[in-house]
Amino acid sequence: QLSPAVRAPLPLVPTGAIGLYNMGLSCCLNSLLQVFFMNTHFTVILRRIKVPTVDTEQKKSVPYQMLLLLEQMQRSKQRAVYPHQLVRCLTLHNLKLFVQYDAAQLFLSLWNLIKSQITDGQLADRLTTLYTIRVQEYLVCQKCSFETKRDSNMLTLPLPMFNSCSQRLKTLEDSLCCFFQPELLTDNNMCLCEHCERKTPCLQVSELACLPHTLTLHLKRFYYRKSSWTQKISYCLPFPQSLDFNQILTQEQCHPDAKEKADWQYDLFGVVAHSGLASFGHYCAYIRSLTEGKWYCFNDSSVCQVRKPDPQLFCFLCCAFF
Repeated sequence: QLSPAVRAPLPLVPTGAIGLYNMGLSCCLNSLLQVFFMNTHFTVILRRIKVPTVDTEQKKSVPYQMLLLLEQMQRSKQRAVYPHQLVRCLTLHNLKLFVQYDAAQLFLSLWNLIKSQITDGQLADRLTTLYTIRVQEYLVCQKCSFETKRDSNMLTLPLPMFNSCSQRLKTLEDSLCCFFQPELLTDNNMCLCEHCERKTPCLQVSELACLPHTLTLHLKRFYYRKSSWTQKISYCLPFPQSLDFNQILTQEQCHPDAKEKADWQYDLFGVVAHSGLASFGHYCAYIRSLTEGKWYCFNDSSVCQVRKPDPQLFCFLCCAFF
């Protein structure tokens, strides 16, 4: 446990977590690391990994370097620490500094590196169960009614900001419903039908099969103009403090074999927020301490207690629910 920072007027920090210094446009990485570290279910897995015995393997192991950083944060009596070794480790896996990352993309890259480098099969399975969303997808040919289906595993639900009619969605619940709404694929979006042996219009249907303990939602706030210039959708989309998928989705949007639907209820745990434009800006994280129940803002080396995150104050890219 950490004692409160002694330099007035620095705010108190949550038990076991302090700030991370920015090491070259690393605000996105710092925000995601804080979300990982504040998730006690994740840190239980991290603390049980098998430590590599060879020095060169230790330097390349992302989960091991994350564990060292977590322990450094918990031992330190400073308001922030430098994630030198972890950043150096990530550069060995082609995650470079001085690059403006998208939070959802970097989250997927980090998670895949962690999962692939955990040598204990049971721990890797626990990590998968903790974060993985299972969706069953169907494609129905509109010419011959031939149906294909596949199971899809996802770490985030990429939620739209507009519906199929290009109308602005007003709430996060609306966005979730839109994601699971059947979509007719025509023109350039037609799919190859194995029965017709050519591309045909298809109806695409997604059914929710299983939700994880930690649910991560990603707002698709970027779009591309004809000039290939990326723009950010900056309008506010209100999000709730709790989600009950049994109330949001219809019976047709849930897979018939879905189990444990009674557990499809979540409370907001963390928000990764981005300010600025698509090509540049700044990330910070608002996270609720699972041990204290209090909300904190992690802004690189600065950590302060805040009220519950207000969706009117920022445009967020990722949020995590328990």
